Amino acid sequence: MSKQKRDYYEVLGVPRNASDQEIKSAYRKLALKYHPDRNPGDKQAEEHFKEAAEAYAVVSDGDKRKRYDAYGHAGLGASATAGGFDPSVFSDFSDILGDFFGFGDLFGRRARGGPRRGSDLRYNLEISFEDAASGTEPSLRFPRVENCTGCGGSGAAPGSKPETCATCHGQGQVSFQQGFFTVARACSRCHGTGRIVSKPCESCSGQGQRSVERTLQIKIPAGVDTGSQLRISGEGEGGAAGGPPGDLYVVVHVGEHSFFRREGAHLICEMPVTVAQAALGATLEVPTLGGGKAKVPLPEGTQPGAVLRVRGQGFPQLGSRGRGDLHVVVRVVVPHKLNAEQKKAFEQLGKILPPAEIKEKDRTLFDRMKDILSS
Repeated sequence: MSKQKRDYYEVLGVPRNASDQEIKSAYRKLALKYHPDRNPGDKQAEEHFKEAAEAYAVVSDGDKRKRYDAYGHAGLGASATAGGFDPSVFSDFSDILGDFFGFGDLFGRRARGGPRRGSDLRYNLEISFEDAASGTEPSLRFPRVENCTGCGGSGAAPGSKPETCATCHGQGQVSFQQGFFTVARACSRCHGTGRIVSKPCESCSGQGQRSVERTLQIKIPAGVDTGSQLRISGEGEGGAAGGPPGDLYVVVHVGEHSFFRREGAHLICEMPVTVAQAALGATLEVPTLGGGKAKVPLPEGTQPGAVLRVRGQGFPQLGSRGRGDLHVVVRVVVPHKLNAEQKKAFEQLGKILPPAEIKEKDRTLFDRMKDILSS
């Protein structure tokens, strides 16, 4: 009597209305748990692994899942329920069943010996606060791998060409059985390229690529901030075996300014004023980022910490013609030392000024301080 098959949803541990992502996630966990490399010689784990693969092959396929939901195992036909193992169900999980276990290319997948895209490069660029505001065009110097001009990237000396590897017949991989798997590894003779260079190019020693120093002038737009990233297509490393080059990513780091602080497109600065200016009002001359000065009215009775806004004197907005604002924080400076004349003037002023009024928010702070000091 044949063994009765378990319900596929029960095998995967998911409800019948599970989403595709839930099904995939459940299968990943089972594949890792029962993988033969983690359970060497364990026949029961091997059977669980096969059972999970069979269940996933059905419920991850929209058409098969509909038939299974409607008619159960009988709706799939004899071939689908005969316990056959279809390795194609693992094609999405090279990270788990391939690289994770060190197999590389599993189940007859093509090796990566053909043309490959070159690696992307990252360049950290330091620019000044002022350059970030105005834009700049720096020249970058960086090493990268490029295809050899002597051999055109083939690795073979001029007048010759690479030969097909006799071990893997140009496939770049060799296959062998491991348990119930057909495992493909990169060919050790040609290192996965599928080609043998018998007469190597002298310029690159048969590698097909060389390390060179590249000089490139780029344009940094006004308004960039620390973390801004510019992608320059095709300026990464050259692709192997004639593959396309990668890209260059320039990551910007903006230096600090001695007077201004930046928040997005707005600038913030702190402006010291005298007690007399805060009380009577004045016109302040506030430095601007461009090197000029903006005349900013200071209303009489301005309190410490008040913020005055100067429209359009902030940082350029990246990708547009607009600019942020300049926010001037008022800092009232109380003199540390007074001469006799100044002291007399303050004493007279103190006699005629009304006592300071404690507002509700100030009273709350005062009460908290009194509690802290008395404890």
